[in-house]
Amino acid sequence: MKTIDLRSDTVTLPPEEMREAICRAELGDDVFGEDPTVNALEERAADRFGKEAALLVVSGTMGNLISVLAHCGRGSEVILGDQSHTFYYEAGGISALGSVHPHTIPNAVDGTLPLELIEAAVRPDNVHFPRTGLICLENTHNRCGGAALPQTYMEEVADLAARHDIPVHLDGARIFNAAVALGANVADLTARVDSLTFCLSKGLSAPIGSVVCGSKKFVAEARRIRKVVGGGMRQAGIIAAAGIVALETMVQRLAEDHSNAAHLAQGIAGLKGLTVDADRVQTNIVYFDVTTEKFTAETLVASLDAQGVQMLALGPNRIRAVTHYGIGREDIDQTLAVMAEAVRAL
Repeated sequence: MKTIDLRSDTVTLPPEEMREAICRAELGDDVFGEDPTVNALEERAADRFGKEAALLVVSGTMGNLISVLAHCGRGSEVILGDQSHTFYYEAGGISALGSVHPHTIPNAVDGTLPLELIEAAVRPDNVHFPRTGLICLENTHNRCGGAALPQTYMEEVADLAARHDIPVHLDGARIFNAAVALGANVADLTARVDSLTFCLSKGLSAPIGSVVCGSKKFVAEARRIRKVVGGGMRQAGIIAAAGIVALETMVQRLAEDHSNAAHLAQGIAGLKGLTVDADRVQTNIVYFDVTTEKFTAETLVASLDAQGVQMLALGPNRIRAVTHYGIGREDIDQTLAVMAEAVRAL
């Protein structure tokens, strides 16, 4: 029985073309700047986003961490959403390793940070307060249902930040999903941010890696901090080779994942005991809720798992499913059939 794994797009396996590229990769020592495949990936990434430079890192968490530390001094403050990945899922790294204070404000349901709340969170010049060192956004926004933040909003935040001389960092782990969903160019979508990270190992299906992009000065500082946290890699071209294939061949197919997620949400909407706002599913992430007392999210997830369908329970009533490369429309139809049977049986 095939397992239909919808827990995350991090479970994607590289296509054959990536595996072949890994085997053929020309290698060198990246800490010395001598791995030609890494250099090629970084140049492609910087060019794709219209930034001066880029840096290969192990993960999105590492990319966000070193970006925050490159922007912020010890004791400074970063404004970010209370549902953001950096605040929620990155082990408190910015505080533990950088002594950077998180100033959280509530995310709106569409993943945005209300402009008036950002404005109110900027600290005045007062000896009693930490200095506001950075504003962080997330696009797409994981915990807000994979919402894609539009370019107009990104520009409004950049305008606000510029008035206060504060840089903006974007956790763009799934920024290509946002661009595809919005019909936008990623360079236009991220033109006004000072730095960004994006993941190669989620929807783009590479086995490992993320990339940090920004100015040459910023990336030089990020490279130094990458070394501090143990992220200096040697013959990293075996990672970068898959990343190049990901950028060249895996972006446009993300629309298939979005279509499958919408189909899944529409099917879930017809199941008793479950509720989903199918109209809010923009990309490849579907959140839905258990609204019956007959079973919990964990009970349903366990029942699905026993029948070869994997999802994540994120609380007593909340479940997440993520579509990705390797999941086809027939898998979604099978998932809905299994869900319907499980809901009837529980």
